[in-house]
Amino acid sequence: MKIRNPCLLTLFCATFLSPVLSAQDASNPTLKPKTKTKAEIKEEQAKAEALARKMKEPFWKRLDEAMLEQLGTPAYTPPAPGATPTPRRIPPAPFDSPPFPAGDWQIGGSTIIGDPGELAPYPLMQAIYEGPNGDAWKRSKIQLYGWVNFSGNISTSHPSKASENGNFPLVYDIRPNRMELNQIVLYVERLPDENQTDHIDWGFRYSMLYGLDYRFTFSRGWFSDQLLKHNSYYGFDMPMVYFDLYIPYVFQGMNIRIGRIISEPDIEAQLAPNNLMASHSILYGFDPYCQEGIFTTTKINDQWTVQLGISDGTDVAIWQDDPGRQPTGTVMVQWTAPNQMDSIYVGDNVINNGQWGYNNMQQFVGTWTHKFNDKIYSATEAWYMFEYDAISHPTKEVPFQSGSFPVHNGYAPEWAVVNYTMFRISRDAFFTVRNEYFNDKVGARTGFQTQYSEHSIGITWWPDKIITIRPELRFDHSYDVPAYNNGRDHSQLAFVTDVIYHF
Repeated sequence: MKIRNPCLLTLFCATFLSPVLSAQDASNPTLKPKTKTKAEIKEEQAKAEALARKMKEPFWKRLDEAMLEQLGTPAYTPPAPGATPTPRRIPPAPFDSPPFPAGDWQIGGSTIIGDPGELAPYPLMQAIYEGPNGDAWKRSKIQLYGWVNFSGNISTSHPSKASENGNFPLVYDIRPNRMELNQIVLYVERLPDENQTDHIDWGFRYSMLYGLDYRFTFSRGWFSDQLLKHNSYYGFDMPMVYFDLYIPYVFQGMNIRIGRIISEPDIEAQLAPNNLMASHSILYGFDPYCQEGIFTTTKINDQWTVQLGISDGTDVAIWQDDPGRQPTGTVMVQWTAPNQMDSIYVGDNVINNGQWGYNNMQQFVGTWTHKFNDKIYSATEAWYMFEYDAISHPTKEVPFQSGSFPVHNGYAPEWAVVNYTMFRISRDAFFTVRNEYFNDKVGARTGFQTQYSEHSIGITWWPDKIITIRPELRFDHSYDVPAYNNGRDHSQLAFVTDVIYHF
């Protein structure tokens, strides 16, 4: 039947249906407008007044207030019951970060495809957001943040007249029985939104580092005279300078990274907050660090991600005259289990002719990470590296490098394996056990032709949102020749602790 007069339909609805619908609304608590309590109204008014006041304050006062506020904020806050998680195209992060360094499965050279790339502001950005141009900063998605990392160690080794580096090959705290300023770091970055699939997005990172740790991040040609010519213990470096382009239309998304990056593999990283312990494994201390080139990361499906890259070599600037500076390929593949309990990340990180050059090691590498439950997980990494026609002494073409030099000329191989196992012991802390084996077959990396083992235990504790404290006890042993205490001892026991202050 056609209704000829629409006004009759309107009158019918108003007369007969409105009371019914109103009764349904009244019986459905989810449709009732929530009445705010006096306390809630008062709290909102106080927040509005505080924001208005901050807009008129000097920047340094806002920064001081933000630091004091975050000093009293827990590092980890469990989601409220029934809270909606941050939308992602991929399963929820397998780990809580903090206290763990990262929430997602290990992968280098890319942001996490399927994640929106949101970062809660540390005090510096909070002070900027609360200022006169805060909304413009939020829209730009550009963030400035960083940290100060200092450490101290007590060791059975000692400095000598020949060398201060009695702890070596323990890294990064090579000087025994002292405190060090490891890193002052500032990031300027924009994270692309790689959760969405309807438009191309972009990002970048520009990092600046000053401290002892520059000795392990620099590439030949990037501020390298500080170490190679002057042996300065403190120096400056820019370990990451790159541009990201996210293209959502290739499979389930592709990230293209162009510039200087930290080498893709490894459980550990050069930057302090990304590590599970204060000190580094020997495995990490002597493998490739930085590469410059173009690196693609493509998410094929829910389980598989493929990385392909082309660079100028490892730890050599693209403008540096060095036999190790040559076209170099990278192929890495990541598989994650459908139940989100395992990740396997393997590949050939350095593919060229393998001829003797500055840190021109060829590297086959793989990592297996297994999550037992929400409180315990384990990560195991192994690699095999080599160079051809190595020379047992520095040359003009290849000066002193990150390790030392082969004890014998010719083929220079080494291999290593390390395991980290983490136990979450509280809301804001976890306990770590690290065990490793390292075989420097001709002394190409450490300068000692020997096998090593290393065993460490440590705790990572976040007393609040911006402070991390990591004490550890570590025992190192060299089997074939004495390597510790400047080549006088086979064994070394060290207590190491560091503190990270985020800003």
